Amino acid sequence: MPKIQTSCPRCKSPLIAEVEQLFDLFQDSNAKQRLLSGQANVIQCPSCGYNGMLATPIVYHDPDKELLLTFVPPEMGLPVNEQEKLIGPMINQVVNRLPAEKRKGYLLRPQMMLTFQTLIERILEGDGINKEMIEGQQKRLALLQRLLTIPQAEDRLQVMKQEEALIDQTFFAMLSRLLETTMAQNDERGTRVLGAIQQELLENTTVGQEINAQSREAQEAVRSLQEASQKGLTRESLLDLLVAAYDNEIRFSTLVSLARSGLDYQFFQILSERIESANAEQKTRLEKIRETLLEYTRKLDEQVKAHVEDMRRLLLEIMASEDIETSLQERLPEIDEYFVEVLQQELQNARNNADLDRISKLSRINSILEKASAPPPEIAFLEQLVGMDNYDERMKLMQDNAEKVGRHYSAERSSEPARRIGRQIKRNSPHRFTRDNDERHEKVGTSRSLLQTGSRL
Repeated sequence: MPKIQTSCPRCKSPLIAEVEQLFDLFQDSNAKQRLLSGQANVIQCPSCGYNGMLATPIVYHDPDKELLLTFVPPEMGLPVNEQEKLIGPMINQVVNRLPAEKRKGYLLRPQMMLTFQTLIERILEGDGINKEMIEGQQKRLALLQRLLTIPQAEDRLQVMKQEEALIDQTFFAMLSRLLETTMAQNDERGTRVLGAIQQELLENTTVGQEINAQSREAQEAVRSLQEASQKGLTRESLLDLLVAAYDNEIRFSTLVSLARSGLDYQFFQILSERIESANAEQKTRLEKIRETLLEYTRKLDEQVKAHVEDMRRLLLEIMASEDIETSLQERLPEIDEYFVEVLQQELQNARNNADLDRISKLSRINSILEKASAPPPEIAFLEQLVGMDNYDERMKLMQDNAEKVGRHYSAERSSEPARRIGRQIKRNSPHRFTRDNDERHEKVGTSRSLLQTGSRL
């Protein structure tokens, strides 16, 4: 990224700034995120502490959405012909990078944005996010910021009642993301404050109470599945659980999502046999259950397939970046077990094809993930202690590592993305079966990680 010498808008002191003017998604898929997140063209003045965006021309190109946008800050005071001299070469770069078959009419009609805000709004509009949605999000964010500034719980409760129309599922999702970010940054005070506000919202707002009720139902579904698993979960016992939970949508859908692997051909064969032997009333209900299960599993499979493709695209984007490690670190929050599975599949395919360049990049990504998943030394030491059966050996190990025993630490010192990736890399394949002597009672193994996820709903 080029650097220029400029001056601070506040105190006029000279400073060096990194400048990015062309955001071409054909060349760099991460460019959009840099622009929308406000990370690009930010200057910090060491003299007066000013922190803000550098006034510079911008060209944004998204070939998939056929968007070519330009913006020249009004404060630059440039006449139209001078603006064209700055913007023109960047547009030429965009056109020259594209293969001939991808050069379309929109490239001849770049859209000029009058303000930076309208530039951002136009980009988001291309993603289906309109101005009203943006304004609604801004109102929710302002409410959250307001709640954070109110020290007394009684006063916060009054504001919650006044602004309850803004406190919807989207508001809770925003709060949850902020809470996760605060935890990942090891901000204990921020985590406590946000956690307290979240609990107050769950207890005192209509949507919060609905979420609480749904959470209890989901936890009950998890509990019933765990109890059945301890006894040896079979397809028939899974069917019994689903039949019992059918009238409760949350419990039913939770069971389906957690035990999807057990809903296979043999399961539906058992269900069909039960339908055939049922009386008229039971038969009608069981047929409705079968229809609902087929619809649920179809939607689940479509979601998984789409998500796997998203993770494959993410992997390809990281591989195509100039700095793989930096790109991977920036995208850690997006990575989950499906990304790890895709990575392993692609690595195996590369080995089968003897593609050395691809093997090298994929192995590097795998190594970076393994490194990110490593626990802090204190946690590794605890795991070593727990794994030792002999008391004397444990005492000797503790004496030899007295500095670790006496050191104050918390598991939260490890960042949340890294801990999560560690769990995903080490996780067994989630839907496994173990056969007993009777194939009709083949035991269904549910993923422990899925059960844990369900318990947090």
